[in-house]
Amino acid sequence: MNLFNVYPLFNINPVKAKGSFLWDDKGEKYLDFYGGHAVISIGHNHPYYQEKLRDQLEKISFYSNSVQNELQTELASKLGEISGYEDYDLFLCNSGAEANENALKLASFHNGKSKVLYFSGSFHGRTSAAVSVTDNPKIVAPVNYSERFIKSEWNNVEQLEEVFRTQGDSISSVIIEGIQGVGGIMIPTPEFLSRIKELCDQYNAILILDEVQSGYGRTGYFFAHQEFGIQPDIITTAKGMGNGFPIGGVLIHPKFEASHGLLGTTFGGNHLACAAAIAVLDVIRDESLIDNAEHMGSYIEKEIEDLPHIISIRRKGLMIGIELDRDCAEVRKSLLYDHHIFTGNSNDKTVLRILPALNIRKEETNLFIDALREVLTKL
Repeated sequence: MNLFNVYPLFNINPVKAKGSFLWDDKGEKYLDFYGGHAVISIGHNHPYYQEKLRDQLEKISFYSNSVQNELQTELASKLGEISGYEDYDLFLCNSGAEANENALKLASFHNGKSKVLYFSGSFHGRTSAAVSVTDNPKIVAPVNYSERFIKSEWNNVEQLEEVFRTQGDSISSVIIEGIQGVGGIMIPTPEFLSRIKELCDQYNAILILDEVQSGYGRTGYFFAHQEFGIQPDIITTAKGMGNGFPIGGVLIHPKFEASHGLLGTTFGGNHLACAAAIAVLDVIRDESLIDNAEHMGSYIEKEIEDLPHIISIRRKGLMIGIELDRDCAEVRKSLLYDHHIFTGNSNDKTVLRILPALNIRKEETNLFIDALREVLTKL
């Protein structure tokens, strides 16, 4: 049997990782400035993270959600405390797409409505409803298309208001990323987010903030939307939540009423996943990584803003989009093969996406800055 060939792969086989570095099967060392799509939040193989997982493996690694699991309660308590959403409830699942599926479903259960408003440039996952609110026709199969899903233009308040004026009574929820990641680090305007919240309240629609990539301290706030002072009805999270261990979560406003069987999952919130997620929160808190994300992100921006071929830098914390005056593929390949630095791209082919671990140090950022300077100067 062969693997189903759906991924374009770099010819690199990492076999070891530590902190912000990877080593391949040939012993070559690489700086990780992408974190596997913002997944590596506290660095590869953080010693405290490893210890928590090892300890849990010696106790119990899995049982279903038909029994008590005190790790889930600990995770919910710590997540509520560090995020500021202590009065919300937590539903645990396995991924960002699954978190968004459950959020959309819960919203529809709550208000009995069926339409969902999403935005151009969005990415919310590849599963049924999540891909239906993702703005990429290449990955939306015919079975996923439905008139229930309405697309509106990003940061366009006038169009947003028109959609609500004509269809607001049937809109169950609005789903929006705290910052668009795959879309190219697109940041919502305060006016746009505030108006979405006002219209959701006016029309009894549920506001879902997808913080799968932009959450967990990456932007200098625990969740990106907190900079703008709005409170969503539902928040979804994953990626950096487990530092590589699959886990996702749905934070749910207390106005929602739970009932047995309303939502469910086999693997979500298992013992190992919770141990990983608790370790991540402990490290974020104890090492002040939210502050470090903003500090190091600001340092990177200041050091590269005057480099040639850069049109703009879109940044919040360590969620950075570098817009070039050309396709970024050549720059990305040179960084990888000539300088051994992993970076990312986006649906906007001109945007180089930077998502290092939140505990990145100045010495490591300087490696990236010097390499980028050399690559851009030689273009």
